Amino acid sequence: MSEFVTTKDGVEIFFKDWGPKDAQPIMFHHGWPLSSDDWDGQMLFFLNNGFRVVAHDRRGHGRSAQVGTGHDMDHYAADAAAVVEHLNLRNVVHIGHSTGGGEVARYVAKHGQPSGRVAKAVLVSAVPPLMIKAPNNPDGLPIEVLDGIRQGVATNRAQMFRDFAAGPFYGFNRPGAKVSQGIIDNWWRQGMNGSAQAHYDGIKAFSETDQTADLQAIKVPTLILQGDDDQVVPYKNAALKQGKLVPHATVKIYPGYPHGMLATNADVINPDLLAFVRG
Repeated sequence: MSEFVTTKDGVEIFFKDWGPKDAQPIMFHHGWPLSSDDWDGQMLFFLNNGFRVVAHDRRGHGRSAQVGTGHDMDHYAADAAAVVEHLNLRNVVHIGHSTGGGEVARYVAKHGQPSGRVAKAVLVSAVPPLMIKAPNNPDGLPIEVLDGIRQGVATNRAQMFRDFAAGPFYGFNRPGAKVSQGIIDNWWRQGMNGSAQAHYDGIKAFSETDQTADLQAIKVPTLILQGDDDQVVPYKNAALKQGKLVPHATVKIYPGYPHGMLATNADVINPDLLAFVRG
């Protein structure tokens, strides 16, 4: 089943809801600039293992409304909460990739735990605590790198998306990489279905939002996964810091895996996710 929920500020959010309604729900939160389609491999895997699986398109992304406002972590988390409340989901495992990891951290801290609806959390190649270089984050990305991404979105988004997917996102720019044109095309398709403004504004949201407090507030069991060849979100500034900030965290670093390892290495990642969910 797929349908829409209208948020408190009047935005239509698209979501998918597959599987038995009495099964434990797993909710997936996608990365920038993608959609819930990026989770197809995980949703089918968990569906076939007896779970209820839910995923939504972030506002301005995929099939959700291309609104001009609310492209920030607070609205992202509130939109996820609207889906959870609409479906009355409980005992939920929230899994977020990249920007979706930031969304999960904010959702769990501000909505999931206070409402008693969240059971566990998973952060995969996630952006928290802070991506951008700052006095309190000297190992972060220089603003010039992020401005370059913004310029690409503003001037030739179609080409920039092709280059990003064919290069650093999946590690296809590494010597000997097994390149999948289908994965590249699917990334591009998802991105181009979204709003250029949402993607442009979203860069600030995922890179300049300090989520240290969100991570410290997470009390549920949390799994943190990242590859040590992540060229988008360096793992030393992400997973390793997350592991120190989240009270009940398990951290696993995969040698040689890229930012988009959920697609390139699903044969390894999916069983690890399942073991944590069932554990």
